[in-house]
Amino acid sequence: MRAVIQRVSRASVTINGRINRQIGPGLLILLGIEDADSQEDVEWLSGKIVNLRIFNDANDVMNESVLDKKGEILLVSQFTLHASTKKGNRPSYIRASKPPIAIPLYENMIARLSKDLGKPIETGEFGADMKVELLNDGPVTIVIDTKNKE
Repeated sequence: MRAVIQRVSRASVTINGRINRQIGPGLLILLGIEDADSQEDVEWLSGKIVNLRIFNDANDVMNESVLDKKGEILLVSQFTLHASTKKGNRPSYIRASKPPIAIPLYENMIARLSKDLGKPIETGEFGADMKVELLNDGPVTIVIDTKNKE
């Protein structure tokens, strides 16, 4: 799994011209899923995300998590995170999972993030043409890949 995690003041997903979901301060997470991903990746990544200390504390130091701040999460599936640009100029998405594999893992991630955060999260719509709008706070953007735990 590959996640792009953005600390936001607000974020929203619009589908067919209407705002489908929106959050206030918290995290916008773009999530890419590949066939090699498993429930273990879901659990590890969710724990890492909710405990990531990327919010400022009272001393203006990034020392608090979305959990500490009681922030919100908006999770959006994004198969293009597994684009390969090695050959030519047209990205290949061969590593991105097809819906029969990706949807259950995406749903497991929704459930696990909600459990770890202690409240429901907001989501995009899997496979939909979405317009994602955000106000990146900082900007703070972190990329995590469960296959490269650095």
